[in-house]
Amino acid sequence: MIERPLHTARLIHQEWLSEPNQTKHLVFAIEDMPQFNFTAGQFLSLVAPKEGKTITRAYSLASAPRKNEFDLCLNRVQDGFFSNLLCDMKEGDAVRFHGPHGAFVLRNPLRDSLLIATGTGIAPIRGFVQWLFADDSNHGGRQIWLVYGTRHEGSIYYRDYFDLIAHDYPNFHYIATLSRPSEGWSEGRGYVQEHARKIIEARPESERGEMDAYVCGLNKMVSATRKMLKEELGWDRKQIVFERYD
Repeated sequence: MIERPLHTARLIHQEWLSEPNQTKHLVFAIEDMPQFNFTAGQFLSLVAPKEGKTITRAYSLASAPRKNEFDLCLNRVQDGFFSNLLCDMKEGDAVRFHGPHGAFVLRNPLRDSLLIATGTGIAPIRGFVQWLFADDSNHGGRQIWLVYGTRHEGSIYYRDYFDLIAHDYPNFHYIATLSRPSEGWSEGRGYVQEHARKIIEARPESERGEMDAYVCGLNKMVSATRKMLKEELGWDRKQIVFERYD
């Protein structure tokens, strides 16, 4: 078994994204490196001792590369060892990790793209958007749609950030859709795959196959979206990059 080098990251900022759901945004700085290089969309494996054993848990990076820092976005899970450890951390506390790992990354060359996420599946998608719009050469004017789905309005994570990008860049289109909206909700309703279908069908038929989808969330949503794209719209499986969280 190959021993992976472990690094130490110290918590420098934290905030609740949704207290009813106990969803938290965490910002870490790595102590033993001045620059942390990874590709947006990848994940880290955090490690910690528990009762004489080493527990490992993977978390997607919720940011693009930024000096020696990285962001995480996670839910507190009842009886979840790592989620509770992270949610209970105080600024200045440290955690050990190895990585980056994973192949949930943007294709090169980039094509017009659908980013589809639910819940904390938004974490790597936020990294994509940060990287794409950090420099115009990264997105190259490609049309980028982000369709984010959740149950209630209070669980739309990073909404202000995505609204700002959509305001500043005409090629970025942001749709938040709720499966259990309040009466006053005037934006998207229903499931993410329904909105993805409408976006694709609104394009000229000759362009519908000239794009890719990046899908992240729980297995039920990922499977339903992949099925819709392949069976209903005739996409090739190679056009669909996905990561499941369960």
